[in-house]
Amino acid sequence: MLITFFLRVCEGTIFFGKMRLHTHLPYKYKKMILCKKVEDITKFITEKAANGNIIGFVPTLGALHNGHISLVTAAKIQSQLVVCSIFVNPTQFNDPKDFEKYPVTLDKDIDLLEKAGCDVLFLPSVTEMYPDGTSLKNHYDLGYIETILEGKFRPGHFQGVCQVVNRLLDIVAPDNLYLGQKDYQQCMVIKKMIGLKGLKTKIIICPTLRETDGLAMSSRNMRLNDTERREAVIISQVLAFIKKEIKPGYLQDLKLRCVHILEAEGYKVDYVEIANADTLEIQENWDGKTKLVALVAAFLNEVRLIDNMLIE
Repeated sequence: MLITFFLRVCEGTIFFGKMRLHTHLPYKYKKMILCKKVEDITKFITEKAANGNIIGFVPTLGALHNGHISLVTAAKIQSQLVVCSIFVNPTQFNDPKDFEKYPVTLDKDIDLLEKAGCDVLFLPSVTEMYPDGTSLKNHYDLGYIETILEGKFRPGHFQGVCQVVNRLLDIVAPDNLYLGQKDYQQCMVIKKMIGLKGLKTKIIICPTLRETDGLAMSSRNMRLNDTERREAVIISQVLAFIKKEIKPGYLQDLKLRCVHILEAEGYKVDYVEIANADTLEIQENWDGKTKLVALVAAFLNEVRLIDNMLIE
């Protein structure tokens, strides 16, 4: 009988078409190892690292797109072993409804990673990641960076991010951690956490990938209907407008113009801000020399979109 080698990973079981094989992970599918248990992936990576392999790590929530794959590609250039994780972390969703609606496309994700040449995929359950429960055990002293922008509008979000990334770094112990610039503030938070913990992992931030019309690639884009998808590009257009129109001096008028543009198109705006690119300190005035980043977060109906653009 012809077997369709289409893989779906479930709890303790691997499915090949209609055939069910009970097996212990890790399991090698073509060129990619799939692990669901901490002890399995830790043992595997420890052996590889002992042989001098540089470990590159790409943590994700799944619902992968080409932006994620670009991180895997970057990791492959600089690493001998590329590890990716897919884990929808409940502790970083301050809105339970947002957690429930987060898109899950596991079969597609596995296929994309396989084709991209990912070496190891870590697929833990919540109990595997948090054997003692999901309540926060540690508080990360993030300081100012947790009080603004995403930290202000999503209270507790970055504590959950630090909790899961700290746990993943303990498990994978990578040399390099690959993150996307689209989550600009999150990159800075993770860098802060790594410093607080004294970890040796190096953060490598890769450019935001965009669709042909300029929309930043995001898993949340999957939740947009056709009309919303066409309207979503306005966020990137507003950022480009800031980059074109910004001049040394007072910045508040430019920010307000952009808020009004978004509101006129039906957006509910959380923020349009211009900040120091290195410290994320909000800028009211610009000296014309300081490197800046413009950041936007706004709801298009029920979908919250974020984006940013560096201003040299």
